[in-house]
Amino acid sequence: MRSTIAIPVTVHPTPELLGRAIAQRILGGIERAAEENRRYLLGCPAGRTAVPVYAALGAMAGMTRFDLSGLVLVMMDEYLVEGPAGEPGHPALCDPRAHYSCRRFAEQEIRAVVNAKLPAPRQLPAAGVWCPAPAEPEAYDRRIRDAGGIDLFLLASGASDGHVAFNPPGSSAEAGTGIVALAEETRRDNMATFPGFAAIAEVPRRGVSVGLGTIAGLSRAALMILHGPHKRQAARRLLESRDFEPAWPATILHRCRHPEIHLDAAAAPEAA
Repeated sequence: MRSTIAIPVTVHPTPELLGRAIAQRILGGIERAAEENRRYLLGCPAGRTAVPVYAALGAMAGMTRFDLSGLVLVMMDEYLVEGPAGEPGHPALCDPRAHYSCRRFAEQEIRAVVNAKLPAPRQLPAAGVWCPAPAEPEAYDRRIRDAGGIDLFLLASGASDGHVAFNPPGSSAEAGTGIVALAEETRRDNMATFPGFAAIAEVPRRGVSVGLGTIAGLSRAALMILHGPHKRQAARRLLESRDFEPAWPATILHRCRHPEIHLDAAAAPEAA
């Protein structure tokens, strides 16, 4: 499928205003899903990119005592470490208490933030956080499909290589959730995402991740978020693309339904 129309681009003055605009959209989507008596699935990256969205979502939900009990966070990925001694080649999920754990991020930086000002019955429950598992990664796609698909996928692009989730350059546009070898540039980017890493040798080499096919095939809408001057080149590369380019995985946005790009002023290429 070739992209035939330009992807809509919105430039927001600041990351905070970007976050508020997207959070408002998410709250509206949750309301509509509740009217249809179903859950609202939100595809979520860990790390810095969507933090303004999570912060705004918590603030806005708290102000109105919004009901988030029907929200599901579909996390993109998690780091893997080698399994117990005697089981080489059988990676396991990293410790959820590790500073770089995406599950830790989901619990402390998303769920705790959005629930902070809500009464218990209206909070996003712990069971509303999903994460792929290495033992049967393809089951994640089945779970998403059985739930009706992801209503909105928030996407982030690697600054140096355009990776999305843990999908490195060269990834297939049709790939589903699976175990992925992290590219060196991705691992270097993740040192900035998780500053507790003192050296690249500490960054795991593998992860379990949604595939580009999961993102494009199982989401109803997708928003690429880029903010800060360090994402300016990534924004330029994406804006100059016309279709999916395997060398820059973020261009999978061209294959998504209802794609959009949201930048802050500092990431907009004309700010250079």
